[in-house]
Amino acid sequence: MTFVRSTLPLLLMAIPPLAGQPKPVIDNEQVRVLMISAKPHSKSASHVHSRNRVMIYLNAGGDTFLPDRGPAEDLKSQAGEVRWRPAGGLHTGEGIGKDPYRVVEVELKNQGRSVQTFALDPVKVVPQIFKVLFDNRQVRVLRVRIGAKEKLPFHEHGFNRVVVYLTDTRVLVTDESGKATEAAAKAGEIRWAGAGKHSEENLEDRPVEVIVVESK
Repeated sequence: MTFVRSTLPLLLMAIPPLAGQPKPVIDNEQVRVLMISAKPHSKSASHVHSRNRVMIYLNAGGDTFLPDRGPAEDLKSQAGEVRWRPAGGLHTGEGIGKDPYRVVEVELKNQGRSVQTFALDPVKVVPQIFKVLFDNRQVRVLRVRIGAKEKLPFHEHGFNRVVVYLTDTRVLVTDESGKATEAAAKAGEIRWAGAGKHSEENLEDRPVEVIVVESK
């Protein structure tokens, strides 16, 4: 599903001011991932987004989009909300609301490809757990919610993916060879995971929730 083994290096978030130049959390051939965090009403410098991107809001609030030309737009958001944002022109942003502005931006470098099908695609195997938020040529985005102590059957992740944890998470992951590994993450952590097959068990006494951004 959404977890890398606990033996892999942990990719922790940088938390820069919105007005600065954030250091990427992940930067490879397929994606660049930024963690943006700022105090309420902090304003960014003018900038351009040259790539399409997925926005994952970690808390309620949002920002005001101030284009170089045209009217301002308030983009209010809820915690855990996910949006698709196309590449755009010169603009600034200003956080709104009383809480800090925290959002994960997944910039897509890939050009996309024809849809592939996998016999053990988790959306087919356990559709009640893996919900498709949107799906286009570049990316498929899933919201994954595993119930307390719930066990998931064997399934396959056919694409490399970015995983954003919305809750503290602790799961038991069993790979194709039968080897079981406990993996844990804190709410707000971001990780890169490769394609693979496994089953999973939620070890928590409460549901766990993540957002998965699959790079096609």
